[in-house]
Amino acid sequence: MIIGIVGKIAAGKTTVAKFFEERGFCRVSCSDPLIDLLTHNLSEYSWIPEVPEKAEPTRDKLIEYGKYLKEKYGDDILIRLALDKKRNCENVVIDGVRSRGEIEAIKKRGGVIIYVEASPEKRYERLKKRNAGKDKVIKSFEDFLKADEAEEKLYHTSKLKYLADFLIVNEGTLEELKAKVEEIISALNSKKV
Repeated sequence: MIIGIVGKIAAGKTTVAKFFEERGFCRVSCSDPLIDLLTHNLSEYSWIPEVPEKAEPTRDKLIEYGKYLKEKYGDDILIRLALDKKRNCENVVIDGVRSRGEIEAIKKRGGVIIYVEASPEKRYERLKKRNAGKDKVIKSFEDFLKADEAEEKLYHTSKLKYLADFLIVNEGTLEELKAKVEEIISALNSKKV
């Protein structure tokens, strides 16, 4: 089974993916292949399109390199690479799916899409707490809104919600979020029978 997780910056995509991981899924992010290629960490792949110049994987660098790879190798390149990285896994959850092409690549393989959403205020609060290296340039709520807007312009993330099989509104506690994920897992397991 392949699950793709879509949503805006800091909506809770990785947390949702981690809950699937706790249930036995192999977790991979769409940005993992980009980070691996940019840092020349290539041992987990059976193939790679090309090796770029070594670089620090900042948010801007990841976006720029991801755009380049998609233009050169197709919209599904990051999904193909992510699945290759986890090729020995039966069930895979892919965090950070960002485009219609990536969603179509997952659905073409029989996968399911979950869209995670939360208010800008809630997402900014989470972003500050996670303190990730790729978020270093975001110093204020205004910076966050600019980054959010730039990502929306690039990927049209909010429109992707309508391609999702499941929607999670992530405004509450971790326990509430986990319960929503458990409901989805139950629904998916009942479909398999």
